[in-house]
Amino acid sequence: MNYIHFSPHFPSNYCAFSAALKKNGVNVLGIGDAHWDQLSHNLKESLSEYYRVDDLHNNHQLLDAADYFINRYSKIDGIDSHNEYWLEREAMLRDKFDIAGLKPEQLATIRSKSEMKKIFRKASLRVAAGKVVQNINEARELIQETGFPVVGKPDKGVGAADTYKICNDEELEGFFSSKPPIDYIMEAFVDGDIISFDGLVGKDGELLFFTAMQNEKGVMEVVHQDSHVYYYTHRDVPADLEAAGRKALKAFDVKGRFFHFEFFREHKTGELVALEVNMRPPGGFSTDMFNYSCDIDVYQAWADMISGKKNGFTFERKYHVCFVSRKSRFAYALSHEEVMNRFGGNIVFSSGIDGALAKAMGDFCYLVRSENLDEMFEIQKAIHQMG
Repeated sequence: MNYIHFSPHFPSNYCAFSAALKKNGVNVLGIGDAHWDQLSHNLKESLSEYYRVDDLHNNHQLLDAADYFINRYSKIDGIDSHNEYWLEREAMLRDKFDIAGLKPEQLATIRSKSEMKKIFRKASLRVAAGKVVQNINEARELIQETGFPVVGKPDKGVGAADTYKICNDEELEGFFSSKPPIDYIMEAFVDGDIISFDGLVGKDGELLFFTAMQNEKGVMEVVHQDSHVYYYTHRDVPADLEAAGRKALKAFDVKGRFFHFEFFREHKTGELVALEVNMRPPGGFSTDMFNYSCDIDVYQAWADMISGKKNGFTFERKYHVCFVSRKSRFAYALSHEEVMNRFGGNIVFSSGIDGALAKAMGDFCYLVRSENLDEMFEIQKAIHQMG
């Protein structure tokens, strides 16, 4: 079996996907823009071969890389980076070389927020009122129905750097005077907490693993406020979230991959409002949080599913695991050494964060594990306490 790991070096913990495939005897073929000597030792050991391109956005270079691997190893059985950013490049390669998985024509419903909204509605899931607006007059028509505040965000896009909360007409005029020349969707602001339904689906659509994660604040707020952040896994998945998540999995026909479905838990009503779907694992160290919360290996579970290996995978959510970030611009009450001395028994992992993720996730992070939610929050607050 031959599998292309696209951009295998980023983020750094995703080299575990290559290692898990290699363990199953798969030829892991890397396509990336980093030089060989920049790859980690573990990644180098996991790759059967690596093809470096100058620019991962250059389709001609990507086609040459895939063609080289096909001529050398024969049929390619799969390709993935597990990153939202590269979905279109991966789909292009799958289409050109008849590789199984998401194709370009399937991306519309999972890359366009307005198309997602249609699918959510068909699945009888509640969504925020909104639509793509081409000009300020169309935006004002929507606001007559929803009132302020509203949120404007690219209809197709990744991250929250170009997402804005608009609270009055002056801000609306400022938004349209400076927005990029791309389609924006505008929708009613939902006052609520973000909670996600996350997991792994087998090739036949069976749900192999799932969990829920709670965000302290949205990525939009973190990016615009340049603040630190925390989010955590639930030991018990709320029943309404699981039901909504299963509906979404069926509606979007998810098969053979990780997923990350975001919902708002509305403060006023307690109801779920569907936000968006992502056909990849939640970012950063979230996959490691899955592992620490259940004492499992989701990288290997994915590789076993991809390579057709039956391993009787099961899981039990034993712990809450909290991602707690720090930003270097803040002066914290406790030094890293003091944090580790006081809470080392609950901190299962700590690390710097790749620079491209720092704006949204922080410069340094801890993964805090506890069976008890109150204990987890006490540690999180101590880590974030200012000096």
